[in-house]
Amino acid sequence: MLVRNARISGGDGALVDLLIEGGVIVSISAAGETAFTEADLDVAGRWVSPGLWDNHVHASQWALIARRLDVSTATSAQQVADLVGNALRDAIVEPGQAFVGSGFRDGLWPDAPSLEVLDAASRGVPVVLVSGDLHAAWLNSAALELYGHRGHPTGLLREDPAFEVTRQLNAVPDEILDAWMLEAGKAAASRGVVGIADLEMAWNLETWERRMRNGFDSLRVEFGIYSEHLDRAIELGLRTGDAVSELLTVGRYKVLTDGSLNTRTAYCYDEYPGMEGQEHSHGMLTVPPEQLIPRMRMAVDGGIEPTVHAIGDHATSLALDAFEQLASPGRIEHAQLVSDRDIQRFAELGVTASVQPDHAMDDRDVAEKFWPGRTARTFPLRSLLDAGARLALGSDAPVSPLDPWVAIAAAVGKSRDGRAPWHPEQAITAREALAASTRTTVAVGQAADLIVTDDDPETLTADQLRGVVVLATLLGGRLTHDVL
Repeated sequence: MLVRNARISGGDGALVDLLIEGGVIVSISAAGETAFTEADLDVAGRWVSPGLWDNHVHASQWALIARRLDVSTATSAQQVADLVGNALRDAIVEPGQAFVGSGFRDGLWPDAPSLEVLDAASRGVPVVLVSGDLHAAWLNSAALELYGHRGHPTGLLREDPAFEVTRQLNAVPDEILDAWMLEAGKAAASRGVVGIADLEMAWNLETWERRMRNGFDSLRVEFGIYSEHLDRAIELGLRTGDAVSELLTVGRYKVLTDGSLNTRTAYCYDEYPGMEGQEHSHGMLTVPPEQLIPRMRMAVDGGIEPTVHAIGDHATSLALDAFEQLASPGRIEHAQLVSDRDIQRFAELGVTASVQPDHAMDDRDVAEKFWPGRTARTFPLRSLLDAGARLALGSDAPVSPLDPWVAIAAAVGKSRDGRAPWHPEQAITAREALAASTRTTVAVGQAADLIVTDDDPETLTADQLRGVVVLATLLGGRLTHDVL
């Protein structure tokens, strides 16, 4: 393929032709100097940039989310119950199945999730509501019975019990979920996405092999590995970065060491206001160092790079301690609240901060309530880059949309919905945000994972970035999206 009459993002605006052979850019020359090929693409002076990656996705849950009741707009438990009650009037729920909603965030609600309010709205139908951050699930009495938690006093499950319920909810027949995933992949490609790091909490090697055999070809996929599958991965000889097939690659070992802010389970040095003296008043350390370090060592010895979920500042410190003890690079997922002394350690230890900037827009108010006086240390993108650390941006979809432009805009503007920027001192430039959302460049020898836009993304404001229209996406030189 020959991509003709292109301008390269970040360049001088000169028109060039990009010759692609075998999925790789093999030459870049002045426009008109290369003979046309049978499959040429004239972009008519538009801008070509590297394709985008979402570095943290729960792919199956993202595909499922569109089929569930959205309760994200609710500002109280009663509003959620009202939404459920209205939806159930027309819903058909098969025996032994639950009605599912998602997106609730109860951190600022005036009333707490309870069995009483959900039972009153659900008329005996099992109801499960998954929180917006995926770290909690609110069940009514019928659902508690269905999923083995009869007698729970509130119906609000957190962390591991919630994850187990979510796993069971995700047990959709393969052919149905794969079809939904095919649609989700095409939608991602339409936003310029060429690859995802899938951190779905399951064993996903054969899942993705099956999907790709059956036609999924719009994205590159790295699949993560969790503790319960680490032995299996090592026995199979899987190593981070190894190609399973053209589009499928072995990812990282994911271990969750704390919870989330909205559920007040992120593990922090300071107590949560209103929880002083209670059990878990500092959050929940779900994998302490004496368990974390041996697991990480096993992964490292097996050639699998660790990535550690740590949201609270104390959890982040302990994760960095583990990387230091192992003398191994890796990633920390989220790094949402970071101690000042730990900023430099990311760079010194070679640990990438895998951050989801749009979460800052969701969490700014709840952070001010539960992390008072500390929000200058939340989502410290500017500080991390200035310290020499590496950033990798993502969505944590379905927590935020699988749309890197949303993350990029949040990182650049530190604002959404017309609100004043939140801690704008931690904003980064469009060029820096794009670099943290890509894995290639537009250069000879690089994979031809490219996007075409009307404007150079590096020159756009945050609001303009959020609304970018992707005219074409190429994956290894093959069009996966085209509205030119």
